[in-house]
Amino acid sequence: MEFKGAMGGIYRLTEWITRLAATNLLWVLCSSPFIFCLILKLFVMNQNLANESLQMNWALAFLTPLTLFPATSAMFTVVRKWVMGDTDTGVFRTFFKGYKENYKQSLIGGIFYTLLLVIMYVDYTVYMAQFSNLQIVGVIMLILIIILLVSMFNFFSMIAHYHMSIGQMIKNAVLLTLIRPFRVFSTMLGSAVVIFIGVKYPVLFLFFIGSVIAWFAFFNFYGTFLKMQDQMEKMKRKNEEKEGSEDKKSDNS
Repeated sequence: MEFKGAMGGIYRLTEWITRLAATNLLWVLCSSPFIFCLILKLFVMNQNLANESLQMNWALAFLTPLTLFPATSAMFTVVRKWVMGDTDTGVFRTFFKGYKENYKQSLIGGIFYTLLLVIMYVDYTVYMAQFSNLQIVGVIMLILIIILLVSMFNFFSMIAHYHMSIGQMIKNAVLLTLIRPFRVFSTMLGSAVVIFIGVKYPVLFLFFIGSVIAWFAFFNFYGTFLKMQDQMEKMKRKNEEKEGSEDKKSDNS
């Protein structure tokens, strides 16, 4: 039964709230080991426990590719359906289908991103703290860390949208971040706003924060994808017209 008017608007709103909450809950469930260690990490930091904080860093680095990346890629599989207009898809079935199909690629990608970020962060802290005359290198490392972090939005979107090798996916995610920075950095700023609201109301992390950020990230990615596809089609038509005019000239001669 389809509702109209104010009742229809309320019904659609509750549908979207349910979709976002269900997807976010599945993401929290599948990445719960990482989230649990992250909460412990924040707790030991607050208590100034240096050794325990270091142990939590190792645990987080281990759990990130095993749990967080596969769960996030599955969440992007769900929001991809929504952005592309398929809002009636089953959240549970789509989530775990994406989790299963993309687990290997997200695991490998998670290992790559985690190792690279750890190495860059160590370099950044060393250059900034111990080599005052080489702090420019630390600044460069910080810029590279930001680019790598932002490229993860494109990485998860590509896992959900493309079928390509993991190497191509990581390379294209970074390249797309560099050549199309506006949409990606707008995703980062939008995510920062959403996280800021979540800090004010922590319960939102359980139900909405992850799925809202994923939806916004893929929305921006898909907009970039459509724009680039349109530009490629225009270039193709232009080349075909050019070749056609050249063929006519050769026939006339």
